[in-house]
Parts: sequence; C-alpha cells; structure tokens
Amino acid sequence: MGATHKISLWMEQLGDSLAPRPALTGDIEADVAIVGAGFTGLWTAYYLKQQAPDLNIVVLEAEIAGFGASGRNGGWVIGEVLGEDRLLAGLDPLARSQSRALLHDIPDEVGRVIAREGIDCHYRKGGVLYCAARYPEQESRLRQQLVDWRAHGHGEDDYRWLDVAELNQQLRLATPYGAVFSPHVATIQPARLVRGLAACVEGMGVTIYEQSRVDTLGTGELRTAHGRVRARWVVPAVEGYASTLPPLGRYQLPVQSLIIATEPLSEALWQEIGLEHGQAFSENSRQVSYGQRSRDNRLVFGARGGYRFGGKLRQDFQLSPDEINLRRQLMVELFPMLAGARISHGWGGNLGAARRFQPHMVCDAGHGLAWAGGYGGEGVGASNLAGRTLAELMLGKDTLLTRQPWVKTVASLGRWEPEPLRWLGYNAIIKSFVWEDQTLNNPASPAWQRRLAQRLADRMESLMR
Repeated sequence: MGATHKISLWMEQLGDSLAPRPALTGDIEADVAIVGAGFTGLWTAYYLKQQAPDLNIVVLEAEIAGFGASGRNGGWVIGEVLGEDRLLAGLDPLARSQSRALLHDIPDEVGRVIAREGIDCHYRKGGVLYCAARYPEQESRLRQQLVDWRAHGHGEDDYRWLDVAELNQQLRLATPYGAVFSPHVATIQPARLVRGLAACVEGMGVTIYEQSRVDTLGTGELRTAHGRVRARWVVPAVEGYASTLPPLGRYQLPVQSLIIATEPLSEALWQEIGLEHGQAFSENSRQVSYGQRSRDNRLVFGARGGYRFGGKLRQDFQLSPDEINLRRQLMVELFPMLAGARISHGWGGNLGAARRFQPHMVCDAGHGLAWAGGYGGEGVGASNLAGRTLAELMLGKDTLLTRQPWVKTVASLGRWEPEPLRWLGYNAIIKSFVWEDQTLNNPASPAWQRRLAQRLADRMESLMR
C-alpha cells in the first residue's frame, strides 16, 4: 500500500486502512450504478438510500475510494458555488434568497451528516478569511467584491469587512490590508470524510467495487475489464476524470490543483500565525493562495494550479522541487515566520472545470443518466449539494433543490472549444494574471503599468465567464 500513501498527506494519515475492496467480476444488475467513489458518487448514494432504502445501488471505483480529488483537496467545505452571482442573477428576490440560504447551509448539512453517522473528519466550522495582502490593490478589489455581495443580497452576517487590527486578531500576515470574514465555511480532513462516507453507505447496503475501472459507458450499462453492470440509472460521478468517459469530456475539463504542507508547527509559531478556531484563509490575488491549519498543527497551503494540452490528466503528483519551491515562496511571503519550516508533503489532484465556470447537475431520465461536475475547486461542499440534488432528480421529486439554476439539461451545457484554442486561451489568461501579480507586487512599478496590468487581467478574466 506504499503507493497509495503517496496520494496526499490526508490519505497518508489514514495509515493501513486503505486496502482495496474486491473488484467487480462477472455481470450484475442494479437499480443505480455509480462511477466513482469520491464525494459526488458517495453523497448521491447516501441520499438515495436515505430516501429510497430498497434501491440496489453499486459503486464502481477505478482505484480506491478517495483516490481522486476527494482525497487530495484543501479541505474546505464552502457554503457557495462557483459563479454563484451569475447563476442567481436572473431569479426574483424571494427565489434568490432561498437559493442563498440553500448554499449557506452546505457546511451545516455536512456537519449534520457526520454527526449523525459518527464520521470523525476533524470538522470545524470556523469560517473563512478572504485576505487583502502583499499589495494594496488587493484591498480595493476585495472592497469592491464586498459591494457586489451586498448588491446581490448578502448581509453583514454573510460577509463582513475586517480592518487590519480585526484581521490580526485571527490571522497575522506580513503585509495585511484587511479582510472579509464569512462564517459559511468549514474545514475538514477530506480523506477521513470520503473514506467515512464509503463505510457509511456500505452499512446502508450499497456495494462498492474498487480497482474496477469503467471503460465503456452506455445507456443502462457499464463495462469494466472483468464485468458488466446493467442498471436503470447510470451516474458517472467522475468530475476531473470526465475525459475518460466520452462524451462527458465536452463539458468538464481536468485542471490540476497543487498543495504543500509543513511539518507540524510549534505552539509558539501558531501564536504568531493565528487560526485558532479552524478558520480557512485565502489571499485575494487572481491566482488564489489558500490554506488551513490541520488538526495536527500543519499549515496546509495551496496555490497556482495548471492545465495540460488536450485536457490530459496528470497522473504523477509527486511535486517537483520547483513546484514545491514556488508554493513555499508564496507561503513565506505571507508568513515570514515560516522561513525555517520544513515542507513535509506536496501533492495535487485533477478537478473539473466547466465552460462557463459554473457547476452543473444533470438528469436525463429518458436515457437513465445523471451526473454533476464543474465544481472548479469548490467540490467538497458543492458535491454534497450535487448528491442531494441528483438523488431527488432521479426519484422524480419537485423540490427547492431540483428547481435551482445549476440544474441543467444536456442541451443547455456549455461545450469547451477544441484544441489548440483551449490551450492558447488558458495560457493567455494565466500569463496576464502572472504579469499583473508581478507588477502589483513590485512597489517600484509605475502607476500606469499597474493600471494596465489590472485592465488586461480584467479583460482576460472576463473570457472565463
């Protein structure tokens, strides 16, 4: 099991509990066949079993539960979804308020489930600090974001400005300019959650086959190298791995997130840093840096992902020295007191990005197909929402969950452009972000250059929408 321990810090902390379940051999029938034992697949199985206990549900996993992004992420459970303001803009005030409440409740719903099912995943609902740091333009951008949140109906209890003194009470950065605090975020040990969910749904009667890679997806049927499943419903819950199951790759492209973790830090260092109550934090550049304090007192720090030509999956996430050093430099720039801290782990994962950078939840009853994805780095929480939503869609219910704007038809999904357009677009956008960050982080940059860098990055960012 040594190789699986290299998946991430989170999976390594599980020790010897990663022995794979038996693989599928032979042909079977089921009511629901789910591809992928990650958060989306397991949440869908959980909520289906809650509402329809007699359903025969099987899950087919190519590796082991949590091998994908669910066991590799930064451990944030966010009470929002990517592109939320655009998704809700067309709703009337009452519907918009109901949708916001539904989203803000995501961390609490996860908390309710883990309490009810006894899953110890280090859940802490300490909120999040969206920080302006490193250069003053981050403050003006973050204050404008707060104005936008207010315009979309979010109140002081949802997003609140913290001046430098208030920020310093929670988190102490090298060059703070202020922050926005939101209570609608929890932090977890994600591998503990995904593995705990797998055990939970097994206890509810779901069968999980591991090391059972699905190579063919058809109407009412899945095939692996050694078996076949016929089912009324097929649920490809593969997110960043959509390219392995055509035609899903038209709608969800894999991008990579990369994360490092320090060795456990001393209490003296944590008194210098803060984060005493499980808060998550991020730095408000366009290439967001983010992190949390783990239960065993490490700083887990992510920044600067990537995309490969043709939407190619990255298989090897043993980070290179350059990849680790870039993230270490960003971390130390924010927290100079960590200059001597050892980086003990570096890892990453493939996650899914949708063309309009918004999540989607799709149910095609005619073809017996349901899926969700496009979480864009916010999948720990969004997958819980997706699991609840897919379950109710598949059961034919008409509820608040099923009437949300992220519930789509196949025809309404945005398709990614062919290569080389994707590759050229990605690199143009990233290069503009890098130039902006380098320009604004240099106090000697003239005012005209700083304005130009921001305008160019604004324009390039608009292409993502």
